[in-house]
Amino acid sequence: MTTIDRRTFLTGMSWAAAASLLPWDARGAVQADAGARNGGIIVNALGGLGDPNLGSNALVPELTPRVLAEAHASGLTAVNITLGYVSGPDDPFEASVRDIAATDALVRGHAGDVMKILTAADIRRAKAERKVGLIYGFQNGAMMGKDAKRVDIFADLGVRVFQLTYNPANQLGDGSMAKENRGLTPFGREVVARLNACRVMVDLSHSGEQTCLEAARVSTAPISINHTGCRAVTDLPRNKTDAELRLVAEKGGFVGIYFMPFLNASGHAHADDVVAHIDHAVKVCGEDHVGIGTDGSVTQIDDLQAYQAELAKEIAQRRAAGISAAGERPDTYPFVVDLRGPQQFHRLAQLLAQKGYSSGRIEKILGLNFLRYAQTVWGS
Repeated sequence: MTTIDRRTFLTGMSWAAAASLLPWDARGAVQADAGARNGGIIVNALGGLGDPNLGSNALVPELTPRVLAEAHASGLTAVNITLGYVSGPDDPFEASVRDIAATDALVRGHAGDVMKILTAADIRRAKAERKVGLIYGFQNGAMMGKDAKRVDIFADLGVRVFQLTYNPANQLGDGSMAKENRGLTPFGREVVARLNACRVMVDLSHSGEQTCLEAARVSTAPISINHTGCRAVTDLPRNKTDAELRLVAEKGGFVGIYFMPFLNASGHAHADDVVAHIDHAVKVCGEDHVGIGTDGSVTQIDDLQAYQAELAKEIAQRRAAGISAAGERPDTYPFVVDLRGPQQFHRLAQLLAQKGYSSGRIEKILGLNFLRYAQTVWGS
């Protein structure tokens, strides 16, 4: 979904109402997974750091004591956060620059807990220093306008992941919900070339099939699909075909599996669905090219009943704006109910182990594969 989706859960609830939700104890969050930060590297290729219970409209992460404590408790090493324009009436370029500046200020204000990621070495340093690394990423190329040289501006500002399209078409190519499936535009090819030159990840999440295939072929660097599912397992447009998955892997890229309703045709995805999609992706791509991009935060929604009413409004807004994807409904949570909260990554590791995955393969999926890919694109 969008940045706004990730940060406007329960928008109708006041701060006081949110505070009246289920009690939370920061000490309990840390104790729930004691020693998690001493484990392996965990990288969420698309997620967030925020408390959805607070109902904030902020377009920057919300680094409250709870959010920070639970992020540390989860063992999270780094996360690709969505900044900049996704949809709406704001000027895409100006909104994106403002968002980056605001996030930079937030990072400076919480330097003891988080750090900005620019290289693969920074991910390792975040682990060593017991901080959570923030990878700046976009989910729409609209801020490019008609000038591919804007890539240089955003690369200099620290953007390291650039998703070409959201669900609709834009000036770079067709998204997953664009029926024409026309692929990259000439300008899109120009932007991909500029992203390669600036060593920024080309992310094909949300793209149409032809856009993804063409980008993988024309890019001189490996590309990624940071948050998706497998179309062969669940036939929905937001999931990727085996042809896309295979080509991305053959080119040395990365595929992150999300924790989203699109993993199950019913719209009610569970942890077993996440495992099934990871397993299929590994069979298609090989174990060196698959990871996770949950498309969610570590902090979970405490009161699901209260959230249901707000979800219906959110889905209606997304449909009215023309940015909704097939499979989104008012009764489909944008997360996996039994794989959320600070234990989500370690619970996933347990489930993969139960399926017979070795500890080495699990470590690759939880973070090392993304780290390898990052080093290829960004440098060490």
